Amino acid sequence: MTTERKIPSGGKKAGSTACLLGTAMIWGLAFVAQRTGMDSIGPFYFSAFRMLLGSAALWAVALIAGIKNRSGADEPPAEEEKRQNRRALWTGGVSCGIIIFFASNLQQIGLVSVDAGKTGFITALYILLVPIFGIFLKHRTSIFNWAGALLGAIGLYFLCITSDFSISPGDLTVLIGAFFWAVHIIFVDHFAPRVNAVKLTAVQFLVAGTISLAVALFRETVSLEAVQGAGTAIAYTGIMSTAVAFTLQALGQKNANPTAAAIIMSTEALFATLTGFVILGETLTERELTGCAFMMAAVIISQLPSKGKAPSREQEKGEMDNKDDEKRT
Repeated sequence: MTTERKIPSGGKKAGSTACLLGTAMIWGLAFVAQRTGMDSIGPFYFSAFRMLLGSAALWAVALIAGIKNRSGADEPPAEEEKRQNRRALWTGGVSCGIIIFFASNLQQIGLVSVDAGKTGFITALYILLVPIFGIFLKHRTSIFNWAGALLGAIGLYFLCITSDFSISPGDLTVLIGAFFWAVHIIFVDHFAPRVNAVKLTAVQFLVAGTISLAVALFRETVSLEAVQGAGTAIAYTGIMSTAVAFTLQALGQKNANPTAAAIIMSTEALFATLTGFVILGETLTERELTGCAFMMAAVIISQLPSKGKAPSREQEKGEMDNKDDEKRT
């Protein structure tokens, strides 16, 4: 048994790029909201409230969409298919939720002492980690993706490492978080084409928000006034950064190579720097601006078309499905 898959059209690729850029823009502004929100409450409570709010919003969207789909469907899926879909959804959601708990909270803790713009660029280290992880998962990556990842790493060096090769504890915390963001991209790359993107995002943030709340209850104190003080930041990061942006990420990665997706989303660092300058008055040194320039070059180069040596995202998945089918037959 074989499965035929179409190569993504130019329109699909452009749509994926637009979704991933939209994700980056929303996340860039979120760094400012995350930093200002912690003027009132601790990082774990902030993560818990934003994630649970985002999950609730997404479940509402999924419910409405499900009702519309049922009313217009020609034939409901078989019971066995439903069970398989639920199993894949919860396996992916729980896995991604645990990973994003570490990624998001390490970033949130780092923001206590690191500027919003700099945090954005350090987090973008995942553009180098994703293709490295992809080697072990047999993802084939184009030369332009590798060149973009290398330039991105050079940019991060100028941003994070001082002239005496030292790194601050806050920077290190955010760097560790970048490792988990890279793992999250790999996991989303695996599960997004197999399940409903909105439901996957809702489950992962239900899991991550619940774990964050459990940790916050033991580590932090909170009051109603404090929550009200951080209300605007929680609302933005819960609805836009959590619900909208991560859904756009899942949709965008359906037709995108994971390395290319990581590099596009790394532009969140540029947006974080811009909003940090405009809203918080943060500035970058000449060394850090040089790093920004390398990062922008990385994004542009990674999007250059290859000569057909690197397969499309759909072709990779088609080959994987064919191998799975051959094993079952």
